[in-house]
Amino acid sequence: MHFGYTILYVEDVPRTIVFYEAAFGLQRRFVSEEGDFGELDTGATALAFSSLQLMAQLGKNPQRASASAPSFEIAFTTPDVPAAVERAVAAGARLVQGAEQMPWGQTVAYVADINDALVELCTSMAPPPAA
Repeated sequence: MHFGYTILYVEDVPRTIVFYEAAFGLQRRFVSEEGDFGELDTGATALAFSSLQLMAQLGKNPQRASASAPSFEIAFTTPDVPAAVERAVAAGARLVQGAEQMPWGQTVAYVADINDALVELCTSMAPPPAA
């Protein structure tokens, strides 16, 4: 089993793809001709977006994201969290929590994307010490 992708349900897939390219420097992998599905290349997995309308047409009851009451978050690692926050906010993200050093050594900040999904910007976790 391999983790292939995560799909977020959004109002406007093409606009969301453009935002993620500008805010987080990701590269688009695919956007459907209809504009109701798209993927970004994030390495081994993809971050995908499907329109709320398409999900409703497929018989699902999609819910909009809410950064103030999140049921998930997306996390991107970066060596420079403050610069990543600045870039994301300049592209239209809303600052939720500025960069903070966590007790376990990681630096973490949060923004809300243009769909109000919670996005964590953080340094990588240090690998566990060798046994």
